[in-house]
Amino acid sequence: MTNVTANCESIHHSLHSSANIVWQETDITREIRSQQKGQQPLTLWFTGLSGSGKSTLANEVEKRLLFNGNHTMLLDGDNIRLGLNKNLGFEESDRVENIRRVAEAAKLMNDAGLITLASFISPYEKDRQNARDIIGKEYIEIYVSTPLAECERRDVKGLYKKARRGEIPNFTGISSLYEVPKNPEIEIDTSQYSLEDATNYVMKKIAQYLKRDYK
Repeated sequence: MTNVTANCESIHHSLHSSANIVWQETDITREIRSQQKGQQPLTLWFTGLSGSGKSTLANEVEKRLLFNGNHTMLLDGDNIRLGLNKNLGFEESDRVENIRRVAEAAKLMNDAGLITLASFISPYEKDRQNARDIIGKEYIEIYVSTPLAECERRDVKGLYKKARRGEIPNFTGISSLYEVPKNPEIEIDTSQYSLEDATNYVMKKIAQYLKRDYK
């Protein structure tokens, strides 16, 4: 109230985590784990609007990979937000952090020799590029380009209706922007294929990265 200093403290030292943490090398490397599993680790990153079919497609692709003897893990947007990222909302800063965490998790799973399937709207180009930078050459972007009108017609979870009524703020495709991928490795519009044909198409495309043929 009087603008007179009542107390004064000083910081004697601070912890700079980036300067005091060093990557711990391990004897069992990604290459050794990959050889053990007999496969090339990849992250298959499915991006697209809500209702585009990316989660359904990712699930079918994982089943096909498992049938062919691959070791996999599927990371789905809703599932991750119920656990690892349950403290994040849907503002832009939270969406950015959501994708960063997922990319780091996918990279760790690739280090374990796994083929990781990540199904996330991931609406911003800069975040998908950041995921690519984190994961490296193992990142394979699959753009599920199903048109908004078809996604809204499906509206499996009733989210578009709520978004149109203004009940869901920052809803991608309605009140929040989705930036179309510029150069995805794979693109598919699920409104043009049956689920089986869409799965066949994606499997044929990823075979070149996994360096093997699939049934």
